Formats: sequence, structure tokens, C-alpha cells
Amino acid sequence: MRRRCLRRRRCEEVSEEDIAVSVIVTEGVTRVYSGDGVPVHALRGVDLTIERGEFAALVGPSGSGKTTFLNIISGLDTPTDGKVWLNGKLLSRMNGNALSDFRRDNIGFIFQAYNLIPVLTVEENIEYIMLLQKIPKSERHERVLAILDEVGLGGMASRKPTQLSGGQQQRVAIARAMVSQPAIILADEPTANLDSKIGAELLDMMYRLNTQTGMTFIFSTHDPMVMARARRLIALKDGEIERDEVGAP
Repeated sequence: MRRRCLRRRRCEEVSEEDIAVSVIVTEGVTRVYSGDGVPVHALRGVDLTIERGEFAALVGPSGSGKTTFLNIISGLDTPTDGKVWLNGKLLSRMNGNALSDFRRDNIGFIFQAYNLIPVLTVEENIEYIMLLQKIPKSERHERVLAILDEVGLGGMASRKPTQLSGGQQQRVAIARAMVSQPAIILADEPTANLDSKIGAELLDMMYRLNTQTGMTFIFSTHDPMVMARARRLIALKDGEIERDEVGAP
């Protein structure tokens, strides 16, 4: 079922079955930016299928298109050309509000830059998505405390982001992405600001969630530790898929 479409080779046409059984499907996704009047091709006709429950890593040098691809499959950015289906829905058919609601309910995004709200406490940052989802306050509080214990930040719910180290802020960002139990986690360099011990513990937690719940994880990474745990490695180079390998870690 998985469509492995390497550079310079077009993929077969996307089928309704592909869309129905896969969490993410892209067809001919291209992204061109205009920099000082010179077009920059960040992605070049990427065809890819991610099945439900995958634990996959996007790898490649800086500038290869990894972060751009994450932004496009999440609906944070729009492709110049091509199509993206997420949980069976064609993203280009949704308007701004509908897309925001759909993304909120289906995706947890771990940003490399954390993107925490500085005036909110750790608990308020983590519970924000659940607040929008109208989850009761008592349940939100219980989930926040539980996930903080999971990421090694028990007792820090009332702190502000400015009172935390970079590694602690990264762990808050990871907790925020996972606390609402979305179908998909997209993680942009999630271990970049963590020491190897904490990084390994958080990877173990994510791997366990993936195995137990079927939550799909897609990482953008340079970290050999993440690559070693991934069951699928998708190598990008110059905006194209150069290599797609599947195997147990």
C-alpha cells in the first residue's frame, strides 16, 4: 500500500483506497519561494504515503525540504502545486477556519522553536488546545499533570516559559503536542535541545505511545538516536525523495 516514489520517478496515481487507509498522502507536492526575485525550489513534486501508526523520520541535510514538507502536510503552509490528503480530507478544499479546526483536532506539532506563549504558565500552555476542544477543566488538569510527569517536569505546572531552560521548554512543547492525544504527531527536531539521556527517555515515551495507541509520529531530524528508533527513514535531498527505507529499529 505504501507508495515509494523516489526522485526523478513519478508515482502511480493516488487511489481512493490509498486515501482511505493512510493518514497522509501527497501527490506532486511542489513548493517554490520567491527570494529576491529568484525562485527557490524547496520541494519538487513529492509523492508520499504515510500509513496509520507509522514511526517515521525525514532525514537529509539542512535545506533539503524537511521542515517545509512538515509545514505543508500539516496545513501550516500551502504547496505551490500538488495535493495533500490528511486523514482522508483534501486540505485544499478547506477554508481557513475549517482547516485550523481540523488541524487542531488531528495534529500535534512539536516546533523546533517551542512556540510557547510567554505570558501563560506551563499548565496553561499545555492545556490550551484542550480548552479549544471544550474538554472539561478537571480532565484538562489531570491530563496536564500526567503528561508533565511523563516528560520529567512534575511540579513545574505553575512556572512561566521564561523560568525554564531551553531543554525544559522543549519538553513542554512535546507535552503540549501529545496531551490531546491527536492521531498524528509532527516533530521538527524534537531532541535538538535535549541532552542524550532526556532525549532517549522522551523517545522511549513516544515509541511506547505509538505502539500502544497507534498514534502516527513523523520526525524531521539530524539526530542519529531518532534515526535509529524510526521504523522508516525518508531521505530528502534538494526537495526530492532520494531514499525510502523501511525496517524495524
